[in-house]
Amino acid sequence: MWDFVTIDRHHPVAVLTLNDPGRRNILSSAMVRELGEALDEIEADPAVRALVVTGAGPAFCAGAELATLERAAEGDFGLIREVYGGFLRVLHSPLPTIAAVNGPAVGAGFNLALACDIRLAAHSARFVCRFAELGIFPGGGHTWLLTRAIGHQHAVKSLLFGETWDGAGAHRIGLVTDVLPDGEVVGAAVAMGDTLKGLEPEYVRRLIETLRTAPGITGHAEALELEAGHQEWSTGRPAFLAGLARIKDSMTAR
Repeated sequence: MWDFVTIDRHHPVAVLTLNDPGRRNILSSAMVRELGEALDEIEADPAVRALVVTGAGPAFCAGAELATLERAAEGDFGLIREVYGGFLRVLHSPLPTIAAVNGPAVGAGFNLALACDIRLAAHSARFVCRFAELGIFPGGGHTWLLTRAIGHQHAVKSLLFGETWDGAGAHRIGLVTDVLPDGEVVGAAVAMGDTLKGLEPEYVRRLIETLRTAPGITGHAEALELEAGHQEWSTGRPAFLAGLARIKDSMTAR
């Protein structure tokens, strides 16, 4: 159906693979367009609870293509903004997102990994900013995403001093939650997403939205009110009534 992305369904998980391995899965205009179309299809499927994002071949995503950067040098910045659309579409997905970083994630490809709620890495993964090396300022909200993920000091070491991380290094600084042998990272991400199969899709989407909102909340009272609305909704759902019944049954069995 598409030339540059594929979807594999492992209900309740959908795996979206960037599929341009010959060019290390760069975020070309065509790739970005197809990524958006694929996400529209995935998010419309009520059976999907989680999204896994990964890359075909040895790379996760090598960032923007050279022609895009050359056009920017000539004064046409529009294509770079198109590249933003690729990882921003993942950032704003209503589904919980898991990056299965199977190889290098460079520049805008690093942004794609940062856009996901959870990151798993293969041992051979590489996280490379490369903005200062190219003499281009970070873009797409990279400074905010990176600082939120790993803190000020590590972000400075990466963006100004050129520090990069393999899978183990990324795990050490908290950039990824798990590091796995090469070839196992996608399976681990699918297994993680599979644990959501017993939850109602709307519950999953409401909870991930609230978790993403939480860092911007200014105080406990605001958090309490935000959660209260969702909690009231959940108390009227069949899943909650079934949960109460199970607790009553277990207490009776004692």
